[in-house]
Amino acid sequence: MRAEIIAVGTELLLGQVVNTNATFLSEELASLGIEVYYHTVVGDNPQRLEALLRTAQQRSELIVMCGGLGPTGDDLTKDVVAAHLNKSLIQDEQGLKHLHEFFEFSKRKMTENNLKQTLIIEGGYGIQNPTGLAVGSLITQENTTYLLLPGPPNELKPMFLQNARPLLISLFPQSEQLVSRVLRFFGIGESLLVTELKELIDGQTNPTIAPYAKPNEVTLRLTANAPDEKTGEQLLDKVEEQIMAKVGAYFYGYGDENSLAEVTVAALKRNNKTISAAESLTGGLFQGMLADVSGVAEVFKGGFVTYSSETKEQFLKIDPQLIEEHGVVSEECAIAMAEQTRKLADVDFAVSFTGVAGPAELEGQAPGTVWIGLAERGEPTYAQLYHFNRDRTYIRHSAAMTGLSLVLKAVTKKS
Repeated sequence: MRAEIIAVGTELLLGQVVNTNATFLSEELASLGIEVYYHTVVGDNPQRLEALLRTAQQRSELIVMCGGLGPTGDDLTKDVVAAHLNKSLIQDEQGLKHLHEFFEFSKRKMTENNLKQTLIIEGGYGIQNPTGLAVGSLITQENTTYLLLPGPPNELKPMFLQNARPLLISLFPQSEQLVSRVLRFFGIGESLLVTELKELIDGQTNPTIAPYAKPNEVTLRLTANAPDEKTGEQLLDKVEEQIMAKVGAYFYGYGDENSLAEVTVAALKRNNKTISAAESLTGGLFQGMLADVSGVAEVFKGGFVTYSSETKEQFLKIDPQLIEEHGVVSEECAIAMAEQTRKLADVDFAVSFTGVAGPAELEGQAPGTVWIGLAERGEPTYAQLYHFNRDRTYIRHSAAMTGLSLVLKAVTKKS
């Protein structure tokens, strides 16, 4: 079944809102065996939307539309689709009941234009909105099915998963489905990873292997076409085993949502280990990445930001003579920072970052020169030298990500 996704909203064309709905819907439809051929964005203009619908119905069997179901004058999606199909808009009684209950509970006055949100296309299905007021619609005419969903992701996702997805499964059962798996890698660039996997990629049929470069990491999306999920997973297991044999040393986790920080925090929790950090050039970025992870308080109690020589001496009690003799951009300073942090915070692991973020040199060292130290309870402290390139932001982010990778490998004893 061929599908396309049309996002409606001038704010998308202006770049004021990012179209995350298309990514979500593409993955969900693929899992149902429905292939998405086109993504399109159109503004709140009825003539352009109608022209796009005429094109879409010639090439797609399922047209999924996001946005334009609200109460305002520029919410025109249902009106345009109804006119396109020569249908009327009718009241959805369940949606109307939910609307009245919402305003009664919130003790707010309901304006007349809110009733617009509870209209659906005549002859179709009303799709209820678990987290909002705009009712969706699904209608089939001739060989094309139209699915209308709200624009806000916090409404679209629950509506699709709870109500639209089961409806699509019952109406359009597929003999095959796509099963996907995302592998995440750090410490290897996209070009080298693709080179290492060239034989597998060139010979791919089913499953397929698709690499994607992200800031400081690479992901591989494996996709299998199979009659059922179990068979698909078995196909993915086989190709993953081949991939790991070649680049498994750089693998750190699965999925689109699990960041390197989340995987590292999870490993610390599993092993009952604690962590702290002392940051110079990264200025708290590493600790901020940790703090973004829910539940990190179990393993991270705090740390230090020592941007100057004076704070390294005052906060971490580093010998001024060491800094005078070796400088702050040095192996010795990174080791001292990590050791002192581990002792002062009384943790199992401590990471230190010192170097040159740029744009100017420091102590005769070029921007991108970074020492990262790692202290582990009961193990010798060490520091590694890195040379990151590009701009200041990229250098700092690269350093923080590398620190996470070092900790993850140490916690899991991954070589």
